[in-house]
Amino acid sequence: MHFHQTLVEQTTPARQQLLDTPIIRGALGGQVSVPSYLAFLREAYHHVRHTVPLLKAMKAALPDHHRWLDAALDEYIEEEAGHDEWILSDIAACGGDAEAVRHGPPGVATEVMVAYAYDTIRRGNPLGFFGMVHVLEGTSVSLALLAADAIQKPLGLPDAGFSYLRSHGTLDQEHTAHFELLMDRIDAPVDQQAIVHAANVFYALYRNVFLSLPLPQSSTDAGAGAGAATPSGTTARPTEAIA
Repeated sequence: MHFHQTLVEQTTPARQQLLDTPIIRGALGGQVSVPSYLAFLREAYHHVRHTVPLLKAMKAALPDHHRWLDAALDEYIEEEAGHDEWILSDIAACGGDAEAVRHGPPGVATEVMVAYAYDTIRRGNPLGFFGMVHVLEGTSVSLALLAADAIQKPLGLPDAGFSYLRSHGTLDQEHTAHFELLMDRIDAPVDQQAIVHAANVFYALYRNVFLSLPLPQSSTDAGAGAGAATPSGTTARPTEAIA
């Protein structure tokens, strides 16, 4: 069996737990609110802004026998640059305060997920970071475009508020095919185990990010439009203890 297929199979239960979070199920069913969407974008900004630094850190930490990955990582770095600014533009288009998000802190769940990514690279096996790539890009491909439509339509938000979900979802479809080829070239059991382990951890950590987001309080929230946002556009701090 090719390693990518093994990776998918050995992380399927953790993936399903992520997809079963109430806010994801609700969003795909049209149970949404502007504060919830803005909270999602805030947390997305605070992990996406680390994507390029993490990729660079991974590249720098690779042992010599994995230098064949340099070109692929350079391509990832080039394509991921600026995606955090897409998110800030989306926040502004939906009536939020993009600068408050830029200069504000992430939620605890997001902070822990990012910290684990750096720790995996610096203290563990740097190839473990591919576990995070598998989680974020795989989730994006399966959900981003569907979620964009399911969120935008009931809230009546502008197209300009969904550049991250729609553009990233489309790009990640291309990345996923490339990622599969890369994974199938990794044949050392120790590296494969590190990637599977990290992916399962990242699924759990990413699930905690979604569990930390505020749920729509009622059906009237979902139809409230941009006026449902708080004056700062950042909403109240999400409840980290929902999990």
